[in-house]
Amino acid sequence: MSEWRGHRSVDVAVIGGGVIGLGIAWMVAQSGRSVVVIDPDPAGGATFAAAGMLAAVSELHYQEEALLELMLASSRLYPSFIDSLGPDSDRTGYQRTRTLNVGADSADRQALTDLRGVQRANGLGVEPMTVRAVRVIEPLLRPQLSGAFLVEQDHQVDPRRLTERLQLELARRGHAVIRVQASGLLHENPADASSRVTGVALFDGSTVTATEVVVANGLGAAVLGGLPEHLNLPLRPVYGDILRLRVPEHLQPLITCTVRGLVHGVPVYLVPRGDGTLVIGATQREDGSGGVSAGGIYQLLRDAQVLLPAVSELELIEATTRARPGTPDNAPLLGRVGGAVGDISGLVIATGFFRHGVLLTPVAAEHCLQLIEGIADDRWRAFRPDRFSSRAPASVPLKGGHS
Repeated sequence: MSEWRGHRSVDVAVIGGGVIGLGIAWMVAQSGRSVVVIDPDPAGGATFAAAGMLAAVSELHYQEEALLELMLASSRLYPSFIDSLGPDSDRTGYQRTRTLNVGADSADRQALTDLRGVQRANGLGVEPMTVRAVRVIEPLLRPQLSGAFLVEQDHQVDPRRLTERLQLELARRGHAVIRVQASGLLHENPADASSRVTGVALFDGSTVTATEVVVANGLGAAVLGGLPEHLNLPLRPVYGDILRLRVPEHLQPLITCTVRGLVHGVPVYLVPRGDGTLVIGATQREDGSGGVSAGGIYQLLRDAQVLLPAVSELELIEATTRARPGTPDNAPLLGRVGGAVGDISGLVIATGFFRHGVLLTPVAAEHCLQLIEGIADDRWRAFRPDRFSSRAPASVPLKGGHS
């Protein structure tokens, strides 16, 4: 960590210290460049609440198929991304646990069956299972489940432990995390926000000059000073309540797979941690309330107990709410910003990851580093951050809408 006032010069400045920003900074650091992360509360936003499911298959939603290639690419990158953190990388909580998708009633079973059709059409392996076979794997699940599907390739990581590890490794290499809020971008021509970005101004009066600036501060990206005037970053806060419970010793292991369920049409997930805790989540609401919802807690505990009755015997140790940055098509804003005469140099945007921030960290980090190195990967052109702007360049259209 760094506490300082004044000026610093680096190759890359990353605004935002959530899992996306830290992941980008780590990949930049590995390239031999100097980097700083600017965030008053690193990993304290949406990352703090995230369950860490790496569920490229299970997270496939109708009309969001355009995201699938991005999610699968990131899932493939995860093992090497974790290994890059060194011999103690197991402390990130990365586990190759399988995922069970289960339904509580016949309508839920049909919904999961329909989803499996979409998954299979996209070449994804999802294995149907009888309830009896499921309860051999997870004997504490409810005997009256209506149906189940096994996904071998959906795994998990602990976002809190991962971001702690990222900060530790950045510090070990001499890269700072500056606990001050960014106030705006600096430009080569201060009167022209479309000119080359040259650094970041901080609210304490300090400045950071940089060859490249990556804006990865979630919802805060839309209100950052110095953005190009034509750039529209239509981010909306989608609040989610999430619970953490402690499993008593006599019930351990409660479950060994991640369980993603539908309970009368409402999704709920249960993620077992290696430390003997269970994560249950998550509500999804756009009511503007950042406080923990009593109704949300009730809903999560009620639905989790339908799938796993022993939840009632656990100790509730934490209820958390955070806002996730959503976009109109629920896809990230990722890439360079286009100007009147081409891409604006020195500026990369990486925000709007909504439900998928933890999963998409490796591919976002790789793509940002490629942009910094002058490499264009046209596979991700559809996610350009200026696709909603008045002078947006032509790109592949994304399907989707509000979840």
